[in-house]
Amino acid sequence: MERTAAGEWRGWREATEEALYGPSGFYRRPEGPAGHFRTSVHASPLFAGAVARLLCRLDAALGHPDPLAFVDMAAGRGELVTGVLAALPADVAARTRPYAVERADRPAGLDPLISWLGEPPRGVTGLLFANEWLDNVPVDVAEADPDGVPRLVLVRGDGAERLGEPVTGEDARWLRTWWWTSADGHAAQEAEQTAEGQAVRRRDGVHEVPRPQDTRPDPASAQEAPRPPGADASGEEPPAPARGARAEIGLPRDLAWASAVSALDRGLAVAVDYAHVAAGRPPFGTLTGFREGRETAPVPDGSCDITAHVALDACALPGGRVVTQRAALRALGVSGARPPLSLASTDPAAYVRALAGAGQAAELTAPGGLGAFGWLLQPVGLPALEDLLVDVPDHEEQ
Repeated sequence: MERTAAGEWRGWREATEEALYGPSGFYRRPEGPAGHFRTSVHASPLFAGAVARLLCRLDAALGHPDPLAFVDMAAGRGELVTGVLAALPADVAARTRPYAVERADRPAGLDPLISWLGEPPRGVTGLLFANEWLDNVPVDVAEADPDGVPRLVLVRGDGAERLGEPVTGEDARWLRTWWWTSADGHAAQEAEQTAEGQAVRRRDGVHEVPRPQDTRPDPASAQEAPRPPGADASGEEPPAPARGARAEIGLPRDLAWASAVSALDRGLAVAVDYAHVAAGRPPFGTLTGFREGRETAPVPDGSCDITAHVALDACALPGGRVVTQRAALRALGVSGARPPLSLASTDPAAYVRALAGAGQAAELTAPGGLGAFGWLLQPVGLPALEDLLVDVPDHEEQ
């Protein structure tokens, strides 16, 4: 590693790993993630209720196994698993074995029935649910130099950046397959025009490119992933990315997700995150930070969350399906529809409660907000997903 007076230069993946999960990392702070940002879990108990409903449908599809596992990946302080247990019918709850998977220490006061683990349990049958986990699996960042060569972006502890060596090997192949494909020629040209039209920012005199807001094989032996829709399958090299274009190299997330899915003997794995797909990769990436409820520059010093949108289509294994949170929650009975006005006269208290619930549901399913999140549904040993996500009658919607 090169060293300067301001600190050590290293890739974003290594720097983020230490900044988030090291001994003094962001996710080990006492306030937890909820002290800095709000997820769907914190937005409304309707979210945990919908996950509980999904678990019940899965239970029926699996033939009511005993035990029935619920694995909460990146559990934070156990908010989701606690809410799901509270929302389950008594007969299902009696057979449910809850697990919380988290690197931080077990919080005080958590239900003793919940097993607190550092890795998902292996060989279980049930539902593995990962809400906003993959966006915090650290990844390296690549940036195209003036010749269009993707290079590793190096970062110091103060957030300053410089370009390093060219991206090679499996990381380079991932970029060609899932990000800078031949279908991106027009997008790359637009990205170059955008880069030329924007001012270059500097921090401490270091050049920065402007940007907007284990069962799968080891990377050394991984077979090439299926190419995304629209990607060039001719075997020709895709065009070089535009100067200044950036990408987050999602291979570690693909591998992390495959490893998590492999923990299931039978059941369903669900990853929920802000995401993008091959047809709409952001030209400058999405790496950013969050602190105390506000978006901030990503600085790998442990003072803020460091996150980037997830290429969920790249993570998907055979049989996987990506839907929006809006579609998934509506299929699970969560709707932002207002209650009938007649209820206000027949049962005013119920009307007020229903109106509040409709407001919460509207936030969870908002097309430009939480509703636009992606749900990656990965069945394991299930014939189909149709019986798990089906529209429910209007009177059963929340």
